[in-house]
Amino acid sequence: MKTDYKKLPGLPGVYLFKDPAGTVIYVGKAKSLKARVSSYFHNDTDWKVQALLQEADTIEHIITLTEHEALLLEAQLVQEYLPKFNVLLKTGQPFVYLCITETSIPELTIVRSKTKKGTYFGPFIHKQQARAVHTFLINTFKLFCCNKKIENGCLDYHLGRCAGTCMKSFDPSEYLFRMSLVKDVLKEDHKEFLKKLATKIKEYSAAFEFEKARTLHGYREAVESIFGTLKARYSEEKYASAVALATSSIKEIDNYPQAAQELKNLLELPGLPETIDCFDISHFQSQALVGSCIRFTHGKPDKNNFRRFKIKTLTEQNDYAALHEIVSRRYKDPKDLPDLVVIDGGKGQRSAVLPLLPNTPCVSLAKREEILFSDAHPEGTPLTAHTPMGKLLISLRDYTHHFAITFHRLTRSKARS
Repeated sequence: MKTDYKKLPGLPGVYLFKDPAGTVIYVGKAKSLKARVSSYFHNDTDWKVQALLQEADTIEHIITLTEHEALLLEAQLVQEYLPKFNVLLKTGQPFVYLCITETSIPELTIVRSKTKKGTYFGPFIHKQQARAVHTFLINTFKLFCCNKKIENGCLDYHLGRCAGTCMKSFDPSEYLFRMSLVKDVLKEDHKEFLKKLATKIKEYSAAFEFEKARTLHGYREAVESIFGTLKARYSEEKYASAVALATSSIKEIDNYPQAAQELKNLLELPGLPETIDCFDISHFQSQALVGSCIRFTHGKPDKNNFRRFKIKTLTEQNDYAALHEIVSRRYKDPKDLPDLVVIDGGKGQRSAVLPLLPNTPCVSLAKREEILFSDAHPEGTPLTAHTPMGKLLISLRDYTHHFAITFHRLTRSKARS
């Protein structure tokens, strides 16, 4: 096992066991990452644990704010990567949401996907949990809509459950007010919730409607149970960057000294390249233009020096201009310059940034053909992943591409929401 589990933090989060190829084979959650992962190495009775440890090569981790978020992130990753040692949560949508529909008479519903227009709250990992919250809100705020037409009201109305939509005398204004209270509750907007309640209680009291005022007092006492359930403001994009790093299948460079020497010889460098940066651009039909820069130091990902960029100067696709922008932004401080810069692309992409790097070696690596362009090889020279140098550059390029794609998806998702 290459990872020293004793150095893991004692914080909540998700841990990922990966095999020598970098494939995620198990995902777990923990209140304390260090304590939970350590327990695997002190368990010699469970054959499943022993089989997992025999196949595992490295352990990655993602720190979350709370144990509840770790639970949600675990479900998300199991669904996405289907690790062979995970049995639960592999099929179906793991999350459910509470949704207030955008209709003339909005309704509070439970859904598994965000397909309808409305305001969504959650996610909940267990449907029972969402059902409990839903039932509480429907009953407490009298939001059940029976879809019947009965002049004197349906049975549920007389039992105090139906909102009265079945009656001709139904007053939408009071219903919409109660739905606005629900929205405040689900947003954990305590001040707004209490302010609305206090105002309405005064109105009912002034009109001698003491029963309604007493009901609102009941709302105020009972609603605190909701806040704990919705305390974690989780979304599937929240840990996107950390997930990108933890799930990358990039292999470590076992023979970095030889790879560095091969690079020095091929590119005619003045010294061995210890730090190498790689840039990539990602977009979809000119939307959500973003870029990324990944640094390898001594052949390993240097995560403290990873950078993501939203393209600021362009509104449509232009990879050359986009690369020029992010490279200039990355090296505003000359002290940040690496020993070698790699551009994901061909001759044109490299030419776009060369004026920004007068004293720093810069190469480009074209996909598919794996052709390397440099000052020493302006027409390109083929690379192969079977050499230490080729493995280093291709791994760096693929890592950068993976990081850029993840950021691009996150940016598009936020733009749609």
